[in-house]
Amino acid sequence: MFFLLADNQDITRAGLAYVLGGMNASFQPVTDKAGLIEQLKNNAQAAVFIDYTLFDINDADELIILSLRFPEVRWILFSDELSSDFIRRVVVSSSMVSVVMKDSPMNEIRDCIKAVIAQQRYICQQATEQLIAPAAIPTERFNLTKTETEILKDIALGLTTKEIAERRFSSFHTVNTHRKNIFRKLNVNNAHEATKYALRAGLVDAAEYYI
Repeated sequence: MFFLLADNQDITRAGLAYVLGGMNASFQPVTDKAGLIEQLKNNAQAAVFIDYTLFDINDADELIILSLRFPEVRWILFSDELSSDFIRRVVVSSSMVSVVMKDSPMNEIRDCIKAVIAQQRYICQQATEQLIAPAAIPTERFNLTKTETEILKDIALGLTTKEIAERRFSSFHTVNTHRKNIFRKLNVNNAHEATKYALRAGLVDAAEYYI
């Protein structure tokens, strides 16, 4: 099976390359969404190691759309941290999605690769425990940084990631990473849900939002 490494951390790509090479699996790194889609057009049955929190994917909806567009591709969510709601939503959306965390033991990472090669889904122990744990009681206060709070307000006002980056004189990648961290902390999956929190928390005036 051919693996695509959709991860922007050099050390992670090097580590995955080492593991995959030791298992005689072929692979190719990709650095952005456009490159990933181009590779998938030519490798319709590939497997994708993807760090959702760092890669060029906006939210769960976009990842689900990609899985529908390339129905024979197997996706391996490979991140430092993912919310239970995010894992549940993406896993339920497709049987082609597996989950293993970056801090998972090496035997789990290898077992995940073996399962995917065998055309099977794999969910690591940490993700399994998150999925079966009782839902957390929602609260109105989350530990957002000052920058995250400012970006949340911009999201609620309808600005795109590109527009926020231009306003803040920052890179698209940096703002996109903040955006994903905000969604994770608020335990939401899209801008609409984040906006509802911003309104509820008084970060955005309702009159200003509805203009």
